[in-house]
This record gives sequence, C-alpha cells and structure tokens, in this order.
Amino acid sequence: MKALSLVAVLLPLVALAHKPSDSYLHLDRAGDGFSGRWDVALRDLEEVLVLDADGDGAITWSELRARQPDVAGYALARLKLSAEGAPCPLAPASALRVVRHSDGAYAVVDFTAACPAAPRALDLDYTLLFDRDPQHRGIVRVGSDGAGEPLVLSATRHTAQVSLEGLSPWRRFGQMVHSGIEHIWAGVDHLLFLLALLLPSVLRRDRATGRWVPVGDFGSAMKDVVKVVSAFTLAHSLTLSAASLGWVALPSRLVESAIAASVIVAALNNVFPLMDRTRWLAAFALGLLHGFGFASVLADLELPAGSLAVTLFGFNVGVELGQLACVAVFLPVAFLLRDTRVYRRALLVGGSAVIALVACAWLWERAFGVALSFA
Repeated sequence: MKALSLVAVLLPLVALAHKPSDSYLHLDRAGDGFSGRWDVALRDLEEVLVLDADGDGAITWSELRARQPDVAGYALARLKLSAEGAPCPLAPASALRVVRHSDGAYAVVDFTAACPAAPRALDLDYTLLFDRDPQHRGIVRVGSDGAGEPLVLSATRHTAQVSLEGLSPWRRFGQMVHSGIEHIWAGVDHLLFLLALLLPSVLRRDRATGRWVPVGDFGSAMKDVVKVVSAFTLAHSLTLSAASLGWVALPSRLVESAIAASVIVAALNNVFPLMDRTRWLAAFALGLLHGFGFASVLADLELPAGSLAVTLFGFNVGVELGQLACVAVFLPVAFLLRDTRVYRRALLVGGSAVIALVACAWLWERAFGVALSFA
C-alpha cells in the first residue's frame, strides 16, 4: 500500500522532467520604439491553437500560413511592453517564418512596439503559455542586434524592468544565481538523482547480515552527505564549464537520455547495493552527465562572450545554493526517521524502486521520442 502511494506521488513527475518549453524573444531599439522577433515552438502552438488541420500529426507550411493571424494574435496578446508608465502597443510586422532550434521547429513572429518617447527603461509583462505549462520559460534579450543580456521569465517571475543603459556585473550575477536556483528546483530529474544518492546517508550496510541499519550519530550522516554532494558538485561544475566554454559538445538527446539512465543507476543501487562506501565515486561519475544538462540551459540563453565568466559562476552558485537548501530540509528529517521500518523499507527501498521506474519512463521518452501518458 505504501509503495502504491509512492507511485501515485511520483508518476506525475514523468511529465515534468522534459526539457522546459521555451520561447525566445529578441527586442531591438528602433527609433522611439522596438522591433521584435519572437520564436515560439510549433508543438506549443499546436497545443493551444490546433494548427494540424487534417490531424495527420504533421504541421505543414500551408496549415501554418492559414493560421498566421491566430498565431500572431495569440502571442502578442500575451506580451505587454511599456516605458515610463506609458504602453508600447504591439503590431505584427511581417509574415510568419519557421526556423529550427535544437529541440524542433519554431514559428517566428516579427512585430513592432511603438513607444510614445525614447525610453530609458523598458517594462515587460510576459504571460505566454503559463496557464497551460507552469514550467514554460521566456528567454528574453533586449539590446542592439540581440546583444543585450538575457532574462529568463517564468510563471513565478513574469515581469521585469530592463535598463536600456546597460546592466552592472553584480546585477547580472544576481540574475544568474536566481536562474541557477530556479533550475535545480524545477529540474525534477536532477532532484530525484540527488534524493537517490542521499537516501542511504543516514544508514549503513551491516556486513554480517547485509541489511541497512541506522548510523549512530548525526556527524556520520553529515560526513557521508558532504562526500556525496561535494563529488556531485565538482563533477557537474567541470562539465558545465567545459560545455559552456565550447570545449565539449554532446547531442541534447544523448545527454538527456544519459541523465535519465544515471537516475536509474543511483536508485537501483539502493535496492541492490553494489556501491556503499564508494557512493561518492558514483556521484562524481554520474554527476559529469548532469553538468552537460545544466550547460544546455546556458546554451539556450545565447550568452555574449564578454559576460560568460560572470554568468557561468553565478549560475553555478545558484545551482549549489538550491542543492544545499534541499539537503538542509532532507537530512534532519531523514536522520529522525532512520530507525523506522517506514524509512528503511518504504522510503529507501520502495521509494528508490519507484524513482527507478519513473526514470525508466524518462529514458524511453528521451531516447526514442515516445511520449508516455499516465492519465
């Protein structure tokens, strides 16, 4: 019964562990106003507008062209720009185009924003798709020819004020710390991997019986957590830096599939233990894969070379702060429950088995592009 309860809680996470739904909004100064380009994924537009008129599973150019006014109207109704308190009305500027990003085809909505006077700061209110997908992100760049600093807008942070006179390094750093924290907390696959690594930290294997038994003191549990989390942090920091600097590049599908596989390995090790005292080595080896996943987030931001060091450091700090917050909540509770059958059987073994099953679903979806539904 407890295992079934865990399944009911964790299976909905299958739908949350995909690459986030993103759109890319570029705003350039044009006289007193702005010219804009907005790339929105066709799969997202299909969800809300049903562009595939004949229902054959493919959106043709003729089907998209027939719905141009609907696409532009839908998108532009969900973006509000204003300057000095005065609205900057939006209007379509040209016919739709289609471009490809790493995760598929996107419709390009070109538009203009007419402001009453040349602004020193721009206020944005972005609400695209948040009513249907709370994980959706708007990656916004304001500046000349797309050279401005990126903003990541989300359902919990959908408004922003952008100074048109430049962004200080400290403010840029703060934005990326926030993005790092947001990413680790929204990254269900990363969180479940960390959870699978941490569950045995308050237990040890009895060599005589082969059973899990509680550790004697909090210090022993803390020492294990420090080793595991430090190894994971070092590993993903290395590959995050290497990938962001362009030294290593791996296909997105391979990285996302490998991350799902790493969750399976970490979870099954709690059910069929092969690594007990060397879990930190597994955390390091598998953490290398997660660094490539973090790097894909920064790649989506199309960072200018001049701000890469500050951005990379800020994002990494945010990821670590998000991890530490999770550990700070988990460890005291786990330590208090460590001597109970509920923890040793239902949470450690049963929970790890369910985590492995969920990760198997992710692996199937990511490796073969087959969407699984548990509705």
